[in-house]
Amino acid sequence: MKYKHIIWDWNGTLLDDRLFCIEIMNQVLKKRGMKAMSETWFLDNFCFPVKDYYIKLGFDFNKESFEISGSEFINGYMDRVDEIPLHSDAVVTLNKAKNLGLTQSLLSASSQGMLDDSLKYHEINSFFIKILGQDNHYAYGKEQTGKEWVEQLNFNSNEIILIGDTLHDKEVADIIGADCALVGTGHVSSKRLKETGAPVFNNLIETLDWISN
Repeated sequence: MKYKHIIWDWNGTLLDDRLFCIEIMNQVLKKRGMKAMSETWFLDNFCFPVKDYYIKLGFDFNKESFEISGSEFINGYMDRVDEIPLHSDAVVTLNKAKNLGLTQSLLSASSQGMLDDSLKYHEINSFFIKILGQDNHYAYGKEQTGKEWVEQLNFNSNEIILIGDTLHDKEVADIIGADCALVGTGHVSSKRLKETGAPVFNNLIETLDWISN
């Protein structure tokens, strides 16, 4: 196989939290008398930095700081984090990658504490040689964290593939020098993902089958 190491994204990729994110954000919007979003709108507009996504939703940071609405979303998310399932094929896929001899790590824009809590609940830590989150709740720093991690790995960059679900994951892969594969079951529509030029798959198993062949 060409690849020896997989860097997984978390939210939307392994964790099936698309509808949950929409529900929690719509509660934040409703509290402010703002228009709720649909799943289609979310798939067509979710982006990084997440502050830009908030602006698309209609938040005015001259009237209320991003930290207030951002923290409100995170608190609502974490209050019910145990309700969020993994994608149905996530554990099967992680096991298959392990059996193929691939090492695996996890790189997320989520805060390290939030990530650790969620992974502990799902009991999948043992699949990863490293679990990398951020030191903030606002999805800053994934590029630098990933770059530092790749420098520590004993692989050439062309032996590493990042699997994610957003346009930002492709950007991160380009920055760290890894290849990229994207799944259309997360936070961004398959149409938008295909515009990155990365291969786009319908599910995790399909992605791993492509990697192994």
